[in-house]
Amino acid sequence: MYEDLDRPPLRARPLARALAPDGWRVEVLASTGSTNAVVADRARAGEPAGLVVVAESQTAGRGRLDRTWVSPPRAGLTCSVLVRPDLIPAQWPWLPLLTGLAVATALAEQAEVDTALKWPNDVLVGGRKVCGVLVEVPLPGAAVIGIGLNVTTRQDELPSDAATSLVLAGATTTDRGVLLRAVLRALTSSLADVDAARDAYRARCATIGAEVRIELPGGRSVEGVAEGVDDGGRLVVAGTPYDVGDVVHLRTTG
Repeated sequence: MYEDLDRPPLRARPLARALAPDGWRVEVLASTGSTNAVVADRARAGEPAGLVVVAESQTAGRGRLDRTWVSPPRAGLTCSVLVRPDLIPAQWPWLPLLTGLAVATALAEQAEVDTALKWPNDVLVGGRKVCGVLVEVPLPGAAVIGIGLNVTTRQDELPSDAATSLVLAGATTTDRGVLLRAVLRALTSSLADVDAARDAYRARCATIGAEVRIELPGGRSVEGVAEGVDDGGRLVVAGTPYDVGDVVHLRTTG
């Protein structure tokens, strides 16, 4: 029996049945080090696309730029998805961005919160980060998409004031099963029409048009107006495209 009534466990069998018609095979683990690591191992062993591994507790989660990611048990939606998308090479860098779009779209529709995207793939609610994405390619043609969404995380459990959760943002639902189904279906739609999804990403990206600082590997940083996201998924700042870096929004323009 679980102790926190505000954080019920996922109902694995109904969830798996609901998503099977869409081609997803859902497995729920009580605890694991990293869902991305679990799915990557399965991919290397020949697992077909469509595997979704959700962890009620993750003890060694990872984020972008080798950051750690920790969430209290059942407070978030922590999952990894195996896809083998039919994309041309130039579209592969868009996978993290389109995953962020899928989460933002699902949250807006199901939880009725105002979402925006911070390049490349952070999902924002009220200007604060509610979800991060980590995409890894364990072997050619396969990608593992990791999603970490703060659902019922309380203020004192968040890593910083720059983060938030759905419950803190006044979401109309914190049902993680409902949210997972919405995210996966939105991801399916994004991958089915990448050109349309790229346009939708740009329309929802709060970084575009903002004055930003990009903190680059090696301790360098650049500042300027983010003019757009090019067809390679790179952020264009002051005429120069960047494919890696930590973005800080300094202020919006216009």
